[in-house]
Amino acid sequence: MAHISIIGTGNMGSAIAGLVTKGGNTVEVFSSSDTGKPVTGDIVVLAVPHGAVPAILAERADQLAGKVVVDITNPLNFETFDSLNVPADSSAAADIARALPQSRVLKAFNTNFAATLVSGAVGSLPTTVLIAGDDADAKALLAGVITTGGLRAVDAGALSRARELEAIGFLQLTLAAGEKIAWTGGFGVVA
Repeated sequence: MAHISIIGTGNMGSAIAGLVTKGGNTVEVFSSSDTGKPVTGDIVVLAVPHGAVPAILAERADQLAGKVVVDITNPLNFETFDSLNVPADSSAAADIARALPQSRVLKAFNTNFAATLVSGAVGSLPTTVLIAGDDADAKALLAGVITTGGLRAVDAGALSRARELEAIGFLQLTLAAGEKIAWTGGFGVVA
């Protein structure tokens, strides 16, 4: 079994914590006031808004060395809801990987809404978590946590695919915010 640290106590952090424990893994959750508490998980999930990531990396970079770090953020401009806040040839996950060269960075969960992680379904389809990253062992470890929690996991390719995952997440968020889809729905994967 894996031990997972989740930095963030919002809806996504809670949904991922539930998934982790449902599969028999252990979890520790960090709020913004837990600055002195050390991160001990094998997998560390950054379940925070994109804008909060730089401060977390500055504070905890040494604790994240050697760990699998999962970026779930969608780096969109929440003021205008019309663009991503990263260059067109990059991603938030790539920025994190550059800042944490001793960590194995993955992109996952950003194309899922919390409600679908909890329910295990997107409409009539099972919830699927797409995972991008350059380390096959790290992806397999995370996929194991996801599948033992009752969801499907699909390897979406190299970390360079994070850009496309962020674009899908961006589209899904704008559709939900525009009330064109429900926050309990989203995109499903037929495999």
